[in-house]
Amino acid sequence: MEFQNLISLKLLLGFLFMFLHVHDSASRFVVEKNSLMVTSPEKIKGSHDSAIGNFGIPQYGGSMAGTVVYPKENQKGCKGFDDFQISFKAKPGALPNFVLVDRGDCFFALKVWNAQKAGASAVLVADDIEEALITMDTPEEDISSAKYIENITIPSALIDKSFGETLKKALSSGDMVNVNLDWREAVPHPDDRVEYELWTNSNDECGVKCDMLMEFVKDFRGPAQILEKGGYTQFTPHYITWYCPQTFTLSRQCKSQCINHGRYCAPDPEQDFGSGYEGKDVVLENLRQLCVFRVANESSKPWVWWDYVTDFQIRCPMREKKYNKDCADAVIKSLGLDTKKIEKCMGDPNADADNPVLKEEQDAQVGKGSRGDVTILPTLVVNNRQYRGKLERGAVLKAICSGFEETTEPAVCLSGDVETNECLDNNGGCWQDKAANITANITACKDTFRGRVCECPMVDGVQFKGDGYNHCEVSGSGRCKINNGGCWHESKDGHTYSACSDSDDGKCKCPPGFRGDGVKSCEDIDECKDRKACQCSDCHCKNTWGSYECTCGRDLLYIRDHDTCINKSTTEVKSAWAAVWVILIGLGMAGGGAYLVYKYRLRSYMDSEIRAIMAQYMPLDSQAEVPNHVNDEHA
Repeated sequence: MEFQNLISLKLLLGFLFMFLHVHDSASRFVVEKNSLMVTSPEKIKGSHDSAIGNFGIPQYGGSMAGTVVYPKENQKGCKGFDDFQISFKAKPGALPNFVLVDRGDCFFALKVWNAQKAGASAVLVADDIEEALITMDTPEEDISSAKYIENITIPSALIDKSFGETLKKALSSGDMVNVNLDWREAVPHPDDRVEYELWTNSNDECGVKCDMLMEFVKDFRGPAQILEKGGYTQFTPHYITWYCPQTFTLSRQCKSQCINHGRYCAPDPEQDFGSGYEGKDVVLENLRQLCVFRVANESSKPWVWWDYVTDFQIRCPMREKKYNKDCADAVIKSLGLDTKKIEKCMGDPNADADNPVLKEEQDAQVGKGSRGDVTILPTLVVNNRQYRGKLERGAVLKAICSGFEETTEPAVCLSGDVETNECLDNNGGCWQDKAANITANITACKDTFRGRVCECPMVDGVQFKGDGYNHCEVSGSGRCKINNGGCWHESKDGHTYSACSDSDDGKCKCPPGFRGDGVKSCEDIDECKDRKACQCSDCHCKNTWGSYECTCGRDLLYIRDHDTCINKSTTEVKSAWAAVWVILIGLGMAGGGAYLVYKYRLRSYMDSEIRAIMAQYMPLDSQAEVPNHVNDEHA
């Protein structure tokens, strides 16, 4: 009975896969490619396409140069090269070896693994038939292969048969064949924001690929949330669903695997219709995770999806029989999300009608523009290009970082575990202010994910100008703050002079008292020798650094503004009389002020006394008439 169920399941999934692809005549699978450039020998020099393998770690955003090696034995690479005493390890100072193997007899991934163990830096697989390039994928749910697939760390590519024969012919004739694998244009990089999506599944019992997917989500949560919170990326999760052909909607298989009367389906997790979880359980959880993202996104916190998915994996695994709504609701509540909004978003799974959320997912599976159909699970799409390679934190981060326009990458893309800082080696060949770098690193080298660029920097709000390679010089206001604008400056005897001035159009000019080019040197001028100072007959000149001092005779005082000497005693007498007059004037003003105050207060006092006396004998205009009671006594 179990065998019959398995056969029925595989037949049904075959129908579902077929119906999915004939559903849209425009649907297609796109093979993601990178460029392979033959640099020598001259007779076969040129550029060719190669299909990126869906395992290993392609160097997105970078390139690799190497020498092609075609083994004399084990040319399909299906056995370990150690058995043939073959090593591909490059000698010190030589280019790395790219091993060329033939297609056939074993999995693509096994060929690459055997070559990697023998020291290969990359693998080229030559097709054995004339056909369009295909994507080399990993084996389906092969436990024995899982051990080596996740340890493949070198890139691989499939080349067409004719190009493979060309390489073999050149090698057989004794030519050294050098090639360059280039992934720099594998992902578009138009601007400072990357849009990427992950086609995933909540099922955690689907074998090797599910295990790799679950591990990736846990590891990548941190970088994903940093990128999203900083506004550097726009992430969208997606979930693959199938539909059941109308002929089978009433079958036991469709009822157990689908919701909404066969419109949205997923394979049975255990591939056993009689026990465990059903496919529709997976569809419902996929739908819930989509709605978690939508509700979180409405709250401007789309990164909460990573928290929910990670926590759900840990707290609600299938093997512990916790993969259910109650456990999911507990996770939702712990993250502060609105359960009612999520349930409203999910809709009625028993309704004989389309579910808007899942309908969008099915439509999105069909390729549009440069992106092909999504048929491999899991699939990562970066800037509308499907990622090929190992679903691993570092490899995926490289692919995402390669999608930023150069010089706009966030700091996480420039960390040591993602890329090498090329500015550390000989300053990247860019200009560098060696004088200023004693205390500060002023350089035109700017590290980028793809390498480096040489651009004159801006330091403390001051812009440097130049070609970035041979020279950069400060310009504009504030330039003297940066290494004195490249001008001469010196301190001596408690005085500091500089040839830099913000108002001299960027030119270095020696200050008054000095002569020179203003850049390398400024020499002190002896004003006394040149007879430019202290020219009065009674003056005595003494040269100082950057200036001069003038003195007069015993009773004389030097006035610098007039370059003259005056009698010191006369000056002192005049100063004394000036002080006396200031005191006298001050006392006079103080006395006059006191008199005015006294006069004003005295007059005010007398006025008030007179008014009070007169008020006793006659009423004033401002007073009411005083009542008279004399006549009242005789009444």
